[in-house]
Amino acid sequence: MHCPKCNNEQKNSLECEACGVIFERYRKVQERKREEKARKLERDEKAEKSGTGMKILQVIVLVVVVAATTYFFTTNRQQETSKQIAVEPTPASTVEQVVVKRQVPEVIAQPQPSQQPAMHRQDVIQRARKSTVSIETPWGTGSGFFVNKNYIVTNRHVVELDEEKLADFRRKIETARQMIKLEEQKISEMKRTLRKMPKGPSRSQLALIIANREEYLQKILPKHQEGERRLDKLERKVQPSDIKIVLNDGSEYFANYLLVSETSDLALMSLYAGDWTYIERPPKNSRMHQGDRVYTVGSPFGLRHTVTAGIFSGYRKQGTGDQVYLQTDAAINPGNSGGPLIDEHGFARGVNTMVLRDTEGIGFAIPIEKVFEEFSSALY
Repeated sequence: MHCPKCNNEQKNSLECEACGVIFERYRKVQERKREEKARKLERDEKAEKSGTGMKILQVIVLVVVVAATTYFFTTNRQQETSKQIAVEPTPASTVEQVVVKRQVPEVIAQPQPSQQPAMHRQDVIQRARKSTVSIETPWGTGSGFFVNKNYIVTNRHVVELDEEKLADFRRKIETARQMIKLEEQKISEMKRTLRKMPKGPSRSQLALIIANREEYLQKILPKHQEGERRLDKLERKVQPSDIKIVLNDGSEYFANYLLVSETSDLALMSLYAGDWTYIERPPKNSRMHQGDRVYTVGSPFGLRHTVTAGIFSGYRKQGTGDQVYLQTDAAINPGNSGGPLIDEHGFARGVNTMVLRDTEGIGFAIPIEKVFEEFSSALY
């Protein structure tokens, strides 16, 4: 079959061996996008219909306002004229008229609704995007963000491959290695048989079979060789130089330093190549409240610096440990891991870490306080 994302040809029907996309999730995402597009078209059609009605209503209101204004000023002029005829003008009355005219209030345009909150939100999101990075390793991709001018936090599982996944990948490579070896032996046997056969249809048929097998073998060998090289990298302990950091402007660097937490899904990397924008911590004793607006920034499915919005759903504990998580319905997709969860003021509230399987709108982040607790020696 072919991967719907990168068109990689493979036998695995669950996950792409080249780009790592999970087919079922990818299909759901595409279906959701099509449904959202259909709903948007429907809303646009309704808006267009209602817009026509609003234009007619606006014209009617404008006519009424113009008529009322005309009547108001016409009546005032008539009253002023009648007063001038009844009272003989004197210097005092002239001065009084001038004073009265100055006391007539000017018509001041009503201020339009302030756009400051929207602009502020855009500034918050833009700063968060500048502070968020994409992380590429030999085994996959993820996200991270600057917590100060030189340190980047991410998830441990982004920079450290799970042992079960490594064992599964090793089995796949070893199986492919054996299959290729057996295929080469089979082709050699068929060639020996071909040399012994007399000319005729059987010999020609066998020659075609050999040619097809050799062609197929030449197609899969480069992919297998790439898998062998990848396995070599995975089996040795991760080094900072294995971790590529891609900034918002597209520039690429390699980590200078790496710390991995033993108790939490957190890792810390250093980057001393410049003075980077970072996401600040919230004030002390500042807690989130259910319903607060939050945003996630990351690189889901390779789409760098994607922003999703949602609300804070509550503080949650997972399992029997003391680890507290921030629950949110903001989308956390593969590739968002390690990215920031920020509030509407731009403060980093957590590190996106996981979603519940077979659910939508239930994601979790590790509180930012845990980051400074785990890596206090480096960050303080």
